[in-house]
Amino acid sequence: MNVKSNYPPNQLLKLYKTESNPRHARRIQAVYLACKGLTCLQIMNITGAGRRTVQKWIRKYNKGGIEELKDKPRTGQPTRLPAEMEEAFCQRIQAGPLEQDGVSVLNGPAIQRLLEREFGVVYSLWGVYSLLHRLRYSCLCPRPQHEKADLKVQQEFKKSSPKRWMRSNQNIRIRK
Repeated sequence: MNVKSNYPPNQLLKLYKTESNPRHARRIQAVYLACKGLTCLQIMNITGAGRRTVQKWIRKYNKGGIEELKDKPRTGQPTRLPAEMEEAFCQRIQAGPLEQDGVSVLNGPAIQRLLEREFGVVYSLWGVYSLLHRLRYSCLCPRPQHEKADLKVQQEFKKSSPKRWMRSNQNIRIRK
């Protein structure tokens, strides 16, 4: 492989060993190995990269040096819920379920319907969970309680109800 001598091999080795970004370090390692005279196949075996990938790294290094081997910023897909509506969405989630929601707890599907109805954005269920994670919401929630529940009556029921969950004395064999 033809490698331009932008850096001496010992400096490439030092850069490779001190690089904190593992992806960038792997690319520098490939260039270092090419400078040492290894074949593309040998570099592939050491770095675990494909032939075209190694060739691309060498081509980029020859074109622009070490800086060319760094990752370029990626934009990604924009979020469906605009940033200016995120605060209103968070406040709505904090308020909890309303009567029109028809649920006692805001779970993923309920939030999915809420986003479409109140904010006009359509999310998949996976997208809803991703959005909640990005906004630092946990997927854990307390057990729902009915608004007409009477704690005193529930406690009395627990005390006076027969225990039907008694443990069986016999061992049950499992067929294999």
